[in-house]
Amino acid sequence: MSRSPGTNEPLLLPDATHPEAAPARPEISNLPAPRQLVDLPTDELSHLAEEFGLDPSRYKTRQSLVVAIHDRRQLIASLDRQAMLDVVRWGRRPVTSSATKDQIAQEIARIRSMRFAGLSQPGLVVLARLRGIDADDDEPVPLLVRKLKKREGFFSRLNRKRRAFLGSLIARMIGEDAPAAYQFLPPSEAPTGSASGPTPSPTIREDIEESGLFGGIANRVKKTADAYLNQKLDEIEARIDRKLDEIDRRLAEWRDKEIANRIKILKITLWASVIVAVVSLIYSYVMEVFVRH
Repeated sequence: MSRSPGTNEPLLLPDATHPEAAPARPEISNLPAPRQLVDLPTDELSHLAEEFGLDPSRYKTRQSLVVAIHDRRQLIASLDRQAMLDVVRWGRRPVTSSATKDQIAQEIARIRSMRFAGLSQPGLVVLARLRGIDADDDEPVPLLVRKLKKREGFFSRLNRKRRAFLGSLIARMIGEDAPAAYQFLPPSEAPTGSASGPTPSPTIREDIEESGLFGGIANRVKKTADAYLNQKLDEIEARIDRKLDEIDRRLAEWRDKEIANRIKILKITLWASVIVAVVSLIYSYVMEVFVRH
């Protein structure tokens, strides 16, 4: 039974009883009942590897790819969540407050930016490890940046420069406005080690540099549409809040009137009871006086 690679269901190495079993490896902690990676079709394994930032073409056999995915998930489980969120905020990727480490790592794997300004040292360590670079926790920032740039390769750097130049031309042609603040990461999850101040959203030049011409334009169109929809949803929410406040106010008025009417009825009933009691006492007294005489 297969499943889409984007789900959060954990996939680990097979048991020793499986015909394609690999040497036993420790399981990732606090994960629900695992499925075996070897049960997945080859195309799903390849797609899952790409989701975690691995290159499936580097692995010659199916079992080596399974081992690589398992090792990557163990690496992700050992990373600091706040440092991962720092990378997400720097890369301006959308995440939710309940996102798992695997989901955050998949968002980090989609980040192609080589502009490391604003990324903290723990975030650089996480980014380096997820890009296949050995990095110590206390490694200095200049050395981490140098390792990351060296990892990119000559032709990748050349293509990035070409896309950056094309992005600059497009930005000048359309007269791009100043970037807006990044608003995807929930404030309660904002990393404490990140740079102060809001992180700006990517410009169209940066979008084209990372995703190419069509990918960058598509990202910008999508973000513009999302901003428009969010604005309209905020207006609808404000109208609904005003209507609910008005309903609460009217209900409060009706409740106050109802309470006042009930208090008035209670007062009338009490006075009527007192008057009936007094009349009854007078009648009893008068009857007793006349009966004695």
